Amino acid sequence: MQALLASTYFGPIQWYQKLFRYPHCVIEQYDSFIKQTFRNRCVIAATQGPQALSLPVEPAPDGGKMLMRDVRISNHGNWRHQHWNALLSAYGESPFFEYYEDDLRPFFEKQWTYLFDFNMAITDTICQLLDITPSIATSADYIPADSLPADVADFRDAIRPKHPLPDEDFTPRPYYQVFAQKHGFIPNLSILDLLFNEGNEAVLYL
Repeated sequence: MQALLASTYFGPIQWYQKLFRYPHCVIEQYDSFIKQTFRNRCVIAATQGPQALSLPVEPAPDGGKMLMRDVRISNHGNWRHQHWNALLSAYGESPFFEYYEDDLRPFFEKQWTYLFDFNMAITDTICQLLDITPSIATSADYIPADSLPADVADFRDAIRPKHPLPDEDFTPRPYYQVFAQKHGFIPNLSILDLLFNEGNEAVLYL
């Protein structure tokens, strides 16, 4: 079996579970970019509860749809500073933030052109920090869900912030979270939440 996944920006725990559990994973780059998905946003546990961090992108030149591989990151605004400060505020007191911050800070300092390349670099770093070595490839073209081989599990539209599809293989289990006493356990946040709170034991959760 192999998993077919959409690209993610510091994707949720469920997404990284697929990387860890499937023998081979393919990251889709020829799908249409969809706003308000994990392609350019992640969700963290902040002081006031779940907080979405959205990365701005350049609009399509003709105002229409764009393939994920062609989406450019917008440098307007101050999103890098805002996202890093949000992580500092949310996880500065977490058990393992200091352990990982030097590996992650460069993603909020260097300018990248394409969102897909940026997300792939993030995925590579997160896998190193989790100490997992998944078999990952990028898609060569787009294959509709109803034309996929039987040995491909399609999660491209299943793992999403709003109205996710059922996933019998993923049951969120509580782990330590900084603001759990205030908000209760918040499931399936960005993989960063698991890393900062569980450290090298995060892989055991996957």
